[in-house]
Amino acid sequence: MTAAGFPSRLLRSISGCLCVLVFLHGADQPCKGDDAVDRTVRQSLDYLSTLQKRQGYWEANQGQYRVAMTALAGTAMLAEGSTTTTGRYSKQIRLAVDYLVSMSRPNGLIGYREDYHYTYGHGYSMVFLSQVFGEEEDAQRREELRNVLTKSVQFCADAQTSRGGWGYVSAAEGNDFDEGSTCITQVQGLRACRNAGIPVSREIIDRAKTYIEECTTQEGGVQYSIRGGGARAPITAAALAAMFNAGEYDTELTRRMREFCRRNVWPEKDVESSNGFWHYMHFYFAQVMYRTGGEDWARYSAEVNDKLIREMQSGGGWADAQVGTVYVTSLNCILLQLDKGFLPIYQR
Repeated sequence: MTAAGFPSRLLRSISGCLCVLVFLHGADQPCKGDDAVDRTVRQSLDYLSTLQKRQGYWEANQGQYRVAMTALAGTAMLAEGSTTTTGRYSKQIRLAVDYLVSMSRPNGLIGYREDYHYTYGHGYSMVFLSQVFGEEEDAQRREELRNVLTKSVQFCADAQTSRGGWGYVSAAEGNDFDEGSTCITQVQGLRACRNAGIPVSREIIDRAKTYIEECTTQEGGVQYSIRGGGARAPITAAALAAMFNAGEYDTELTRRMREFCRRNVWPEKDVESSNGFWHYMHFYFAQVMYRTGGEDWARYSAEVNDKLIREMQSGGGWADAQVGTVYVTSLNCILLQLDKGFLPIYQR
């Protein structure tokens, strides 16, 4: 359900009818958006569907990050407008939901200890399953998802470190170690759950916001961890998106972070200046720019879209030597579909 109380599927139908009316009344452009972007996304999601395992999961290089890759690929397909029951990728989404629900442990972890850096998968799974939960019409399945998500929130609370962050594993297993990127996935996952109606303690989010603030340098860059490590543009962009998710849009802290991103992510740094973390960085920075809207979003999205369209592989998707093609293809497909507005967690 949306905040207004209407099912998202109904609102999509209304939106579609409005598009038809606008077109019939002589609009210059149809409401479907840029054809090149649509073709790129369709090819890439079709390619992703061929990489899904029979058991419902996707995986990164060397079979790692199964839970994280499944949640990200499933989210990319939800962003297209498909659900567990309708749309081009309904079967793939259903299988992904089944797999992740089966990965829910008694302590609330969505995943398993042997899966590399399992808190990533836990956070991304909360995002994916909470979006599915908002659309689920079957009462029994809805209650099952509610239970999984409720336990997942509790796991987050238990896994949070004494400083308010998260590490690659829970605080108890990781000797209270924490770092920025896993903290960000938990904040977005918690916010997605809260948006879906799952109770989330404000204290957990407030402690996480304090952690991010204490990781931020005077210049606005966010360091690898609270212990230091130097300001990093990818983590800063991700942290800024997480602060937006936490309701912090225009504070002294976010203004410093935005200024740092202006110098180190865009526009002073051209989107063509790629590095190993480019896709991660722009996945989150695009969320910031989309929520900002206006001419900056129009210009930024045009530049990023053009780059991604040019760099897509001939059969769909994007290559990545470090984590793998499932990872970057999922991130890029979500980024390219932000304008569709199908996922509440990424909406303005």
